[in-house]
Amino acid sequence: MEKNTNKAQDRMQQFFAGEKLKTLKRYQYLNKIAQKGKVLFTGSSLMEQFPVNEMLMTENIPLTAYNRGIGGYTTDDMLEHMEEMIFGTEPSTIFINIGTNDIGSSGYKLEHLIENYEKILQQIRERLGNVKIYLIAYYPINDAPDVATLAWVKQVLATRTIENINKANQAVKELADKMNCEYIDLNVGLTDENGRLKKEFTIEGIHMYPNGYRVVLENLKSELIRLNKYDEAEYASMCQRILGWALIEKKSLDVTYFIFYYRAFNF
Repeated sequence: MEKNTNKAQDRMQQFFAGEKLKTLKRYQYLNKIAQKGKVLFTGSSLMEQFPVNEMLMTENIPLTAYNRGIGGYTTDDMLEHMEEMIFGTEPSTIFINIGTNDIGSSGYKLEHLIENYEKILQQIRERLGNVKIYLIAYYPINDAPDVATLAWVKQVLATRTIENINKANQAVKELADKMNCEYIDLNVGLTDENGRLKKEFTIEGIHMYPNGYRVVLENLKSELIRLNKYDEAEYASMCQRILGWALIEKKSLDVTYFIFYYRAFNF
């Protein structure tokens, strides 16, 4: 019986390893056609499952954002695949949520998580300069017996406790200050009176349904709107430069340039 269980676990691990490789390959192709200088969301499954683009459309926020989260990834994994997960889109703004799988591993050490996180941020600074970086606070979990019923969830939550999450968040906040990044806590409204992720938001105690991410987006909305206004200001500046060039060179503006000009002064 035990041998059959081990075989099933091995097959499951092989399956998920294959899925991660497929995701990496998909990102490699997508990065080739991605618009540069846009907003990037990256991390593990809690980021991958965040339907940020659909929710931006629902909120009528015309912000171009890319999601490069990969389920199951740790800080070690991100360090190995920075090109696919970060550099390939050449973003101007990055939202990162990585490390929850570190916290949920049997050999978890907070020092190792923060050491890796700092390496990630150092590489970003070296490659992308003064790009705006937001470090997202780790989301809460729900370890209530009637919620965390699956065996693998119980195993993960043995170390991904509310206490360890809080300690990790404090360490990430201090790291953000050290590395000139923004620490952003999007957990307001997600927790119950016991500090657990609300039952109606969670799938199995760890991951969230879209209604949970709706709360996350609401907490993030003001920052995204600010970023969108910045994009619009850049767009207006570009249109003014085009118009100025046309006037100086005495070039006639075709319809496309006219639309650019019109939008620049009618936000």
